[in-house]
Amino acid sequence: MSGFVGYLQQCQQRINLELTQRLHNQHPRLERLYDAMRYSVTMGGKRVRPLLAYASCEALGGSAEQADTAAAAVELIHAYSLIHDDLPAMDDDDLRRGQPTCHRAYDEATAILAGDGLQALAFDWLAQESRYAAETRLEMIRTLAGAAGPQGMVGGQAIDLAAVGHKLDLATLEDMHLHKTGALISAAVQLGALASQYATDDQLQTLRRYARAIGLAFQVQDDILDVQSDTATLGKQQGADIARDKPTYPALLGLEQAQSLALHLRDEALAAIECFGPDAARLRELADYIVQRRF
Repeated sequence: MSGFVGYLQQCQQRINLELTQRLHNQHPRLERLYDAMRYSVTMGGKRVRPLLAYASCEALGGSAEQADTAAAAVELIHAYSLIHDDLPAMDDDDLRRGQPTCHRAYDEATAILAGDGLQALAFDWLAQESRYAAETRLEMIRTLAGAAGPQGMVGGQAIDLAAVGHKLDLATLEDMHLHKTGALISAAVQLGALASQYATDDQLQTLRRYARAIGLAFQVQDDILDVQSDTATLGKQQGADIARDKPTYPALLGLEQAQSLALHLRDEALAAIECFGPDAARLRELADYIVQRRF
């Protein structure tokens, strides 16, 4: 485990440096906008999606350097989604990663623009990455756009907002989270694989099965932590989902069954990549990490 902790820290430091170096402003009238963008991207976080991109690239024989742009792009989309999710029109949250949310630290209009800017930059960075072949860049952009849009994350958020105060069955709850959380996690895995330049269609399909399982496991564990953890540990308001009467796995299944489901999904993810060799060790360790984390 100590080796994996070192790997986590190494990847987190790598992506933090990558994001900090790239998010620079050369226009004097845009400094507040870029401040808000940097604030939201560099305020911390687990960096699970970049970690998955790096591990997926390495599982197929690629290097961390090859995955830098893919990892950065998917993290920008994640950061943009958090800014918008926290807005008064959405979840109206005051805390994110233990700090004031972007619209609290700046203002609502600046937060909206910061999210819009990060979303656009993600695709710009992929489009301009000369280390990837043109057809690879196109496939990456298509993959990320699909995961971020109405067939993915945005669609999941719409389902989530409409579900407040309603009781959902397990299939509907799963569908919501496959869109809202799972789609971007799947994109991170696929972008990392594409960045390796070695991915075959069969390998991409295998990695999609892995990503589908860990994407759901991630959300189940998030729901569990909203019940079990505390605000200081989570870095956001504990119990917020309960207070908003949002549908969650513990609310639907009970805490014990939700915990069993998270472990089952972890096992499903591991089974999906059994055919991969030792280079996929980090993907296996990440599956464990996702269901064992405490924030």
